[in-house]
Amino acid sequence: MELNEPSAKYLVSAGFKRSEVGDIPVEWKVSTIGALAVTSSGTTPSRSQQERYYLNGTVPWVKTLDLNNGLIHETDEKVTEAALKETSLQPYPAGSVLVAMYGGYNQIGRTGLLTQSAAVNQAITAVRPKQGQLDSGYLLRVLNFRVDYWKAVASSSRKDPNITSKDVRAFPLAAPALDEQRAIAIALADADALIESLEQLLAKKRQIKQGAMQELLTGRQRLPGWQQEWARKPMGELFDFSGGVSASRDQLGMAGHAYLHYGDIHMSNKNHVHVTTEWPDLPKLDVPLNKVGTGALLADGDVVFVDASEDDEGTSKHMVVVNPKQLPFISGLHTIVAKPKTGELVDLYKRYCFQTNAVKEQFRFYAVGTKVSGVSKSNIRKISILVPSPEEQTAIATILSDMDTEITALEARLTKARQLKQGMAQALLTGRIRLV
Repeated sequence: MELNEPSAKYLVSAGFKRSEVGDIPVEWKVSTIGALAVTSSGTTPSRSQQERYYLNGTVPWVKTLDLNNGLIHETDEKVTEAALKETSLQPYPAGSVLVAMYGGYNQIGRTGLLTQSAAVNQAITAVRPKQGQLDSGYLLRVLNFRVDYWKAVASSSRKDPNITSKDVRAFPLAAPALDEQRAIAIALADADALIESLEQLLAKKRQIKQGAMQELLTGRQRLPGWQQEWARKPMGELFDFSGGVSASRDQLGMAGHAYLHYGDIHMSNKNHVHVTTEWPDLPKLDVPLNKVGTGALLADGDVVFVDASEDDEGTSKHMVVVNPKQLPFISGLHTIVAKPKTGELVDLYKRYCFQTNAVKEQFRFYAVGTKVSGVSKSNIRKISILVPSPEEQTAIATILSDMDTEITALEARLTKARQLKQGMAQALLTGRIRLV
């Protein structure tokens, strides 16, 4: 006898039921935003009205929603009371959830939660939960958890896809009892608070490090015990310069020799690349080494600069090579390889000495190009840097490296907190973990 496919109901865990929003506890209901809340779109005053209404305004006006999906405590722009009387602008109460309707597939559905009364523009739908039926904090978390939903219902325009107030009202969601909604919202808000505190601490540590670099690397602040004058030398006296091996992304793969692509330098926040520890993640170029010039093979202590950037800040992007085992490592397209020729710069110091505002300004001065700018090998030789004694370089770089270690540890904590929050959201918003 041929076995039949098991009925779908037997695939649902005990105590759960299948619904259009997934498997949920049997006592939870499925509803829509339109049934549990009042929705309306904002208004954008005309240009002439804006000129009158934005002067000395006191009423917060939300013009755009960022990607933080968080609480809106303050706004950059405010309108006057006259604007509310003479236009269809109206303030929405604190606790309203805002949903962005425009901005492309990666931005539609951005959310915010008003912590104070505010008016909104026409590209935003305001959702006011009905009392006793829907908690605004719970709604905010559901919307953020299912942000991909909007891609399925957005207009088909590839240039500027959008959603409508009707789409927002039709949004389906699981609706547990109000006290459970609030418990879920509080738990996820606590997770958000931890993430925010880590983000703020990380931003502060990064600012402190930036300030320390500008002071220590310029000699404005000297470490105790150091008084020797610093030399100023052009990079042409310190390095020999050469180019990399041109290869497109399509030519890179998993086999061959490690390859440093200029795009990876641009995208990285690190100031060095450790060939041994990062070997599995480095792209590879399958090419015989006898086809690679010695200037493009990266040795321990080499510095690799990009020679092309779409913005001024990127013209000074670089990485110091850590390659104690001298593994074959090829510098790639749009790179300038700086090989030490005097040994005056300590390897650890090289990670920081090109990051001062004064050195970056020289890179910008020598950069050429319009849409894409870059520094040539002939011009990079002219850029000068300050050179303390090797011992003082080591002392300065050790302090900055310790700061980097602390920042890296905070970044790891932040990543873990975000992952835990995502797991909490998955468990709480589907009823896999119950708080009430």
